[in-house]
Amino acid sequence: MIRGDDSILRVVIVEDEPHSMMSLENLLRDYCPSTRVVGRADNITDGVREISTRKPDLLFLDIEMPGGNGFELLEQCNGFDFEVIFTTAFEHYALKAIKFSALDYLLKPIDVDELQEAVRKVTKKKERDVDNLKVITLLRNLGRSKVDQTIALATAEGLEFIRVSDIYYCQAEGSYTQFHLKKGGKLLVSKHLKEYENLLGEYGFFRVHNSFLINLSEVARYVKGDGGYLIMNNGDSVSLSPRRRDAFIRLFGHG
Repeated sequence: MIRGDDSILRVVIVEDEPHSMMSLENLLRDYCPSTRVVGRADNITDGVREISTRKPDLLFLDIEMPGGNGFELLEQCNGFDFEVIFTTAFEHYALKAIKFSALDYLLKPIDVDELQEAVRKVTKKKERDVDNLKVITLLRNLGRSKVDQTIALATAEGLEFIRVSDIYYCQAEGSYTQFHLKKGGKLLVSKHLKEYENLLGEYGFFRVHNSFLINLSEVARYVKGDGGYLIMNNGDSVSLSPRRRDAFIRLFGHG
C-alpha cells in the first residue's frame, strides 16, 4: 500500500550517472507532482540499503551500473513491495523480458510524456502487493530457457501470469486479444494482436492471419482445402492467410 500521504508516491532513484539522476529528479519535481524523491543511490549496495531504509512506493532503476546491473540489485532485495520503472540509455537485451513481465521502462533521454504516463499507472494502483509478482516473474524469466518463459497478461480483473508453452494461439478481437490456453481456458486482454506478435515472435509464434497468432509447436495439421487452414492441438480450426501460407510451410522445411 502507498505509505503515508496516499496522494504522494515515495520514490527512490538508483542511477550511476549524476547528470541522468539530476535530470530525472528535476523532471519528477516539475512534471510529476504526485511524487517525492526520498532516496538516491549510484550503485547496487547503496541502492539495496536505500530501498530497505526508505521503503519506497516506486523505484526508478538503471539497468546497467558499475559492478553489476539492476536485476542483481533486485535479487538482493528482501521482498518487492514497491513498483519498478527501469531506465536505460540503449535498447537493452532485457527489454523484451521487462515487457513480458508487464513492467515499464524508459529510454534515456527520458521523454516527459512517457514519464508522466508511467507514473500515472503506478498512482492508479493504490494497493501495493506484498510481493510484486511482475518483478518476481521478470527475475525468473531472465534465468529460464525460452520454453519456460512466463508472460504477464493484463485483464479486466488484474494480471494473469501464463507460461508461454501453455498458449495454443492468440486471436484478434478488435482492439483486444483473446488468448486460447491449455486446459480449455481463454483470456481477453486489452492490447492489439500486433503487440503480442512482436513479443512472442522469437518464442515460436507465427502470424498466420490478420486475426491469428499461433504457437507453432501446437499445430496438429495443415489442411489445403477451403483456402487452407490449420488444426491446433486443442481441435480448433485457425485460418491461414494465402499470402502467409508459403512462409508458414517454409518454417517446417517444405516449399
